[in-house]
This record gives sequence, C-alpha cells and structure tokens, in this order.
Amino acid sequence: MLLKTLYTAAACNRTPHALDWADDGLIYFATKNAIAVLDPAYHGSLKIVRILAGHKGQINVVRAVRHGSSCHGGIHLLSGSNDGTCILWNTANDSVSAARFILSGHCKGVTTVEAFVESSNRLLVASGSVDSTIKLWHADNGGTRFECFQTIDLRTGLTFGLRLFPLATSNVTMLAYTTDTDMINLCVEQQAAGDAERSFVQVEQLKGHFDWVRGIDYVRLPGSNDCLLASSSQDTFIRLWRISPRESLRKQKAYADIGQHEDITLEERTFSVRAPGGKNYHYALSLESVLQGHEGWVYGVHFCVRGDEVHLLSSSIDKSLIGWTPSESGVWVESVRVGEVGGSSLGFYGGKFSPDGRSIIGHGFQGSFHLWHEDEQSAGLWKPGTIVGGHFGGVRDLAWDPAGGEYLISLSDDQTTRIHAPWRRPVEDVEQITWHEIARPQVHGYDMQCLALLSRYRLASAAEEKIIRIFQAPRNFVENFRALCGLTDDSEGNSVVDGNPMGASVPSLGLSNKAVFDVEQPATEGRHIKDMYPEHYFNPISMDRPPAEETLMQNTLWPEIQKLYGHGNELYSVAVSPDSRLIASACRAASADHAQILLWDTTTWRIVQQLSAHQLTVTQICFSPNNRLLLAVSRDRTFSVFERSTADDGSPDFQLRMRSDKKSGVHTRIIWCCDWSHDSETFATGSRDGKVVAWKRNQSGAPEYVPLAVLDLKNESITALAFARSKIGNDRYLVAIGLERGTIKLYALGEWTMLLDIGVSNAHHLTVKRLSFRPHVESHQLASCGEDGLVRIYSIEV
Repeated sequence: MLLKTLYTAAACNRTPHALDWADDGLIYFATKNAIAVLDPAYHGSLKIVRILAGHKGQINVVRAVRHGSSCHGGIHLLSGSNDGTCILWNTANDSVSAARFILSGHCKGVTTVEAFVESSNRLLVASGSVDSTIKLWHADNGGTRFECFQTIDLRTGLTFGLRLFPLATSNVTMLAYTTDTDMINLCVEQQAAGDAERSFVQVEQLKGHFDWVRGIDYVRLPGSNDCLLASSSQDTFIRLWRISPRESLRKQKAYADIGQHEDITLEERTFSVRAPGGKNYHYALSLESVLQGHEGWVYGVHFCVRGDEVHLLSSSIDKSLIGWTPSESGVWVESVRVGEVGGSSLGFYGGKFSPDGRSIIGHGFQGSFHLWHEDEQSAGLWKPGTIVGGHFGGVRDLAWDPAGGEYLISLSDDQTTRIHAPWRRPVEDVEQITWHEIARPQVHGYDMQCLALLSRYRLASAAEEKIIRIFQAPRNFVENFRALCGLTDDSEGNSVVDGNPMGASVPSLGLSNKAVFDVEQPATEGRHIKDMYPEHYFNPISMDRPPAEETLMQNTLWPEIQKLYGHGNELYSVAVSPDSRLIASACRAASADHAQILLWDTTTWRIVQQLSAHQLTVTQICFSPNNRLLLAVSRDRTFSVFERSTADDGSPDFQLRMRSDKKSGVHTRIIWCCDWSHDSETFATGSRDGKVVAWKRNQSGAPEYVPLAVLDLKNESITALAFARSKIGNDRYLVAIGLERGTIKLYALGEWTMLLDIGVSNAHHLTVKRLSFRPHVESHQLASCGEDGLVRIYSIEV
C-alpha cells in the first residue's frame, strides 16, 4: 500500500519565537506539540512537507542552528516546549523521528532557546524558562548527550530573548539576554583561575528602554570587526547598540555635529574579556540609533545581510512589519512597511527574512502567515505571496463537498469554519495542483462543535450554543471557487449566482453573518433604507490565486439564512441525509429527554420527528448512503439503528429497529464514532475500550444487527472511523481508524487485516477527531483532522 500526503493545513503557535527561516531555505514553525516544515518553493507555491513530533507539550520556540550541520551528528534545529524540554533535531534525517538530543532540566516550560556553533565546532545551547532560570548546555566528552554546565538564576524574572555570538578578534562567546525589565544583560564566557570549566559572567547592562525588552538579534557588520545588537521593547522603540574592539580601556568620546554651535556627546562604555590563551581583549559599547516607527509592542527583530548591506526587520502587534536600512549618511531609515490593511487580527508576533533577504514572512496573533517577495525588476517594491494556513485550535469536524468532492470544509474550536480546495493553474503548460484555504464561511463568537453540508453551497453548523445555523454560499464565493478550482460543470452554482447575495459580513456585537447585496442596487428594489449605509467590511474581489489572511477574514463569509431552535443544551453532533431533505442533530445530555435526536425538514426548517433511544449524549449520527437507515452512538455505551418509512402524510417516519444492550453489549466504554459502508450493508462502531466492531444485518431474526468482526486494539481509544467509498481487492471494505494518541490505521474488513499504520509524524500527534473519504474520485483519498489543529488529506493506493 502506498500513502502520499497531498495536503496539510496548520497554524503557527501564538508565541513570539515560534517560527524561523533556516539557511536550507525551509521554514520551520511550531504547531501545537509539533514542528511543521514549510517548503516555500514547492512547485511555485508552498506546501507543508513534513511534521516533526517529539514534544509532549505546546512548543513555544523554534530556532534554526546557523552553520551547524556538521556538528554532533548534524543538528539543524532547536525547539523548546511547555513540557520543560528542549530538543535538538537532525532535520536531514528522514527516519520516523528526527529528534537527536533531548535536553531535560527545566522544571517548567521553555520559552526561548538559542544555539551557537563555536570556532571549535562545539555546539553551545542556551535555554530560558518560566522557572526563572537560563541554562547553558554543551555535549559531554563522548558526544552522546548534552549536559547543563551552568544555570543563571533570575530569581523571579522571566527571559524573553537570548543571543549567543562571538566577539571579534578574541572569538570569546558573548551571551545577551533580556528579561521582564528594561535592560539587556551581556555576559561573556570566561575561565576562572584554577577552574577547568568555563562559565558566563556578566560584564555589562544596556539601559535605555523603559518597558520590557521582548526581542534581540545580532549581526556582524560586513568588512568590519564591529557588531550590532538590536533590541525591541514594549515601549514601541528599537535600539541599536554597537560593540567595537578597542586597543585599551581608555574611554573615548564621539561627536555628532547637529549645528554650528552645538553637538551631542556619545560616551562609550568599555569592558574586557580574557581569551582562552590568557590574552586580554577590550571592547566598547555605544548606542548606535533609536528607531521609532511602530505604535504598539515590538515583539521581534531580525537582521539580514545582503551583500554589503545590513537590513533589519521588526514585527509589532500594531499590524505592521518594518524593514530598516542605514542610509549613505549612516542614519537608519524605514525602507519598507508591510502588514495587514484590515480585519480584526491583533498584529504580528514575529517576522523573518528569507536567507537571501528577498522575502519576508510574518506570523500573526491568530496563527496566520503573511508572505511578501521583493519584485525582481523593481527593488524596494514588495508584493504579497501565496501562503498556506490552518486552524489555531483543535479541529473537531470536517466534511467533503457532497456534489463532487471538490472541496473539504473543516470546523474548529478556534471559532471558524474553513474551506480547503485544490488550486489548479498551468505552469509551463503543465497543470499544477496545490491545496489551499480559499474561504472562511463562518467566524463565530463561540467554539465550533459540528457541521454538515446539505449541498455544495449550503452548510449547517453548530457551536457550543443551542442553535443550528444554516448558511448559503454567496455569489462572490461561487465565482472565485470556480476560477481557482477550474470548475465548469456546476449547475447548482448557476442558481446561486443568479439569485444570491454578493457576500456577507458580521455586524458589530453580532454573531449572525448578514447578507451584503450590490451597492449599486437601489433602495426601491425591496431593500430597507438603512441597508443603503451598511456597517460591513466586505468588498467583492476577483481572485486569481488563493486569498491572503485579511481577505479570508472579511471577504469570504457566507450569509446566514436560517436558525434552528429546539435543543435544550449545547449542540454536539449533526448529520444530513443523502437526499439533503433531513438534518439530524443531538445535544449534550445527562438524561433521556435531552438525548433525543431531532429531525429537521430542510424545506420548512421545522422539527418533523424526535427519536428516543439513549440516556446520555449522542456522540455521532450517520445516515446510510441508501437514505433508509439512521445510526447513532452514545456516551451511554450503546448504539441505535432507526429505519425509515413514509407516513400517511408523506413525511419521513423513522422507527427504532435495534438498540444495543449496555450490560451485555460488545462495547464496555463510551462509543465515540460510527460509519456506514458505501453499500449500506455494514456499519462499524468504535469505542474508548479499544474495540472496533463491524455489524451486519441478521438474516434469522432479532436482533436486527449482529457482529461481523471485532477488532480489539488493547490500551487504545478509538475516536474516529470511516469506510472508503468503494471496495478493494477480494471484495473487502477499506476502513480507516483514528486513535486518541493521534495515529491512523488502515484495515481491510473481512477479518480486520491491517494494511498500513500511519504514525504521528504523518498523521496527528493529538486525538484524531474525524475521518472521511473523498467522494466522486477514482482513487482513495482520506481526510483527517485532530485536536492538534491539523487538517490532512492523503492519497492511498491499494
């Protein structure tokens, strides 16, 4: 069996140092407990090509090791997590785990890390934690593990930034770190008399900011022995500090002429270090410049050298990234400013230059990415690039477009639903296909829980509230969806384009997406006069490439057309019948009254039946493909099967055909998931007890369904399962099973023969929440989502 990952959607963790652009050209960013590897040059677009899993807590910081590929077995990457560990990664290793060394020593989460390859090819690592310590690490004599050789006690302080770098002429290593104060601390690695071990001792403090210093970076000036330190602060300022070698400790004064009769005196501060050979070297510190351009906290700074030019990038919560360069007179000036022009995002946590300095990537408060490239023909002109993204919360549900499987829609506790679709375009006369997020139909005020598609352009979703909301795709989405996906046969879309609103927006203090019509439409054509002055941000656009984050947030919403009231508690599961005539829904329940399944008629939006079978929450509902049967599983350890008939008045009438016995049933724990086979002959149920049971109709009488085969995965919890849309060899069903620990297993159903085990690096590193095979395609394509926030699509060749 051959497995290929077609698409991975992921968001960046919402911490300032969660992303780095490495010298190998790849972008590494933290997503929940794993690191995603983003290739920005994948077939002219972008694709997440790999997931590195190893941490047991959220990753706060990712740092590429510069020029470190030859040391200690090829260390390329360093990460720090809430689990209190740092991991050194060999990203060139294609094995299941690229984790080479795990540094365990902090008793609380690691928030910042730094790695530096010394001239002796020794890797030096620094880590800062919320346990108010900074630890310094190096490899032991055998090189088999890393050990902590020094701990800097910050008492009650927290560290926000670390930089290790060599001082010119002496090659002595300096450590610069910032804490929850307004100062930058400078330490150098020294060897005390009679002591074989070297340790870092503080030599200076840089004062000038008047709020916490959040970011720090270092660069060696081209053609000079001087270096610059850049520091950014919550005071909105950036300060540049120059460190210069000196022949002696004699203090010097520098004069800046600002007029005929006055000047500013810049006094240098000096310090000395002792090199390993015993020689003393002297250095001077001075303030190079103060940069003011941001209006909010500046979280990060990043230097880049392009030829003989030094560039500095600063990222701020004020929704801007600014590039700074020194002018011919030496004054640092703003050379480029990029960022969001709208939306409700709260700005940038960080930004990085590409290794060649021709591209900029920023990551925002909502886990989004923003990419710009400098125009090759016009220097200084930066254009937005195509980017990937994903949910920054756990993904709870997903569904394929029922009409043709043309897109996948996912729903998350980050309060959004998102549409992922293939972007088809010709590249050198060859059609290239890459998947991207193309729309965000719903941005809500409650954590989302479940969804179902009534048709290609109609969506039912439920959040942690008592309402089911129905949405209809607007004209602008249909037009852009057709253009991006190359869709030509779309009869339903024609009716949408002819009669639906252009777009939607969310009013202030509202939860419902309100339809937005053409601005040119006169008030006399059935519109209220107040709608002539709408309060919205929507503007119709024509897309020739996947949209940027600000476009997704405000220009791709679907208008809400109906609310369904009837449940007494928060919604938990929802399903739509294959003919789209019925919606089945269930809510959280601790009694039989609340555990009823409600059936809604999609033509009248009224409740047509209430189905009673369970005592506790119904965890999943599934209609059979032949439209005759309804399957439900529950927290009460039972499942139920209802069969459809037609009442005298023509309305559907479901009758309970079977309910499993809680005491003598096969399952002994919560049943989390269920699904029907494509021919409606078999269904399967999966439980926390580790059992997956396939059921078939009993030909000899009651009960209606009996076990066909029982799969017992001991010490596992089954949280998701799905049948493929067609059979495989030997007349067997292909079944995908998702586990609580994040792995996905593929089985051939006859006697449950395992075909493939998809591990955490290729599946999920947290609970798998939903699996679904793509309809209307010749090959087997499987979509999965999980609590780790990932949405993945696989191609499976049996």
